[in-house]
Amino acid sequence: MKILVANLGSTSFKYRLFDMGDREGQAASEELMARGAIERIGSEAAKVVITSPRGRREQICPIADHGAAVQLCLDQLTDPEIGVLGEAAEVAAIGFKAVHARNLTGVHLVDEAVLAAMEAFDAVAPAHNPPYTRAMRMLRQRFPQLPLVAAFETGFHQTVPEANQRYAIPDHWATELGIRRWGFHGASHRYIAERMAELIGRADLKVISCHLGGSSSLCAIRAGRSVACSLGVSPQSGLPHNNRVGDFDVFALPVLLRETGKSLDEILEILANESGLAGISGAGRDLRDIEAAAAAGNARAQLALDVFVGSIRHYLGAYLLELGGADVIAFTGGIGENSARIRSEVCRNLDWFGVELDPSLNTSGPAERRVSAPGSRVEIWTVPTNEEIVVARQAKELLSQIEAPA
Repeated sequence: MKILVANLGSTSFKYRLFDMGDREGQAASEELMARGAIERIGSEAAKVVITSPRGRREQICPIADHGAAVQLCLDQLTDPEIGVLGEAAEVAAIGFKAVHARNLTGVHLVDEAVLAAMEAFDAVAPAHNPPYTRAMRMLRQRFPQLPLVAAFETGFHQTVPEANQRYAIPDHWATELGIRRWGFHGASHRYIAERMAELIGRADLKVISCHLGGSSSLCAIRAGRSVACSLGVSPQSGLPHNNRVGDFDVFALPVLLRETGKSLDEILEILANESGLAGISGAGRDLRDIEAAAAAGNARAQLALDVFVGSIRHYLGAYLLELGGADVIAFTGGIGENSARIRSEVCRNLDWFGVELDPSLNTSGPAERRVSAPGSRVEIWTVPTNEEIVVARQAKELLSQIEAPA
């Protein structure tokens, strides 16, 4: 079973093609067969890249829309020189790391009900849902025989206890309107849960997964199941993100509306796109630039780092209490994997919690490695996440269930 996993942007289409074995339960090789990206969709000069075991190809060509992008992707995958498939029909489905939908989570074939539920939460996930639903509608029309599978980021957090999901709001807002702590980055946190169980050789681990990147979250995991996540009803919540606000008191909105003269939509746009680490630091969205500015004496950049680390430690402490201690703290995502400084600051002075970083291991080594000191009761790891393989596994499982005899 070949699964194409798609990552969509408003003008981009990135993909990975996996061989997931057959539909009768044969052990999957989970081989990454090819990967590619198409950028600047909608222009006369879209950039197209494909990489396979047979080489790499780059080209510039007109790409009208996401439907044309997918068609070009299938053409590349079946190309006699660079392709890895005999025919496009070998692709069993396109899997999407979908973000959010009103009162809907888990893994689903994309149909009108799924699209409507996603569109109902466009305002909650404005950077993600609209481009996904537009592209999904187009692909359903252009490729009606090709199943589209939405694996929602919120799905991993279905096991979070009700008390950890609820805001202190009128009950029907939660039960009928879906205003609750849904949690996101589910594919990443699920991968960390599974990978740490493999690395440590135990299924009963208490893990705190720290997905730190352009958007960031912490997740408390007990025996492979999510029990708490720092993200709430929207991906704008929780930790400060690169340009999104994170936790914010909604009662500040009337003050902002009055003092700035801006509309609610304008304020929300600023909170979603001009806030976070970029808003505090003034040094851009990339943590590497912020760290460099702080090292050069930029006080606002240093403040941004302090706010970020303080928020991570806030949730880390809460989740250590929630789990009754931890076996593993795992850092993943672009920042979690690559910033020795952030890991060091997050773990400082936590010896009394049994959390002790090894400075040497923290600064160098393979991407996947233990970075805790030999005597640390809690193991600390950096683990590159693989969200795409999680989506491919979920798509395969759904298709296998659909095809299984009654």
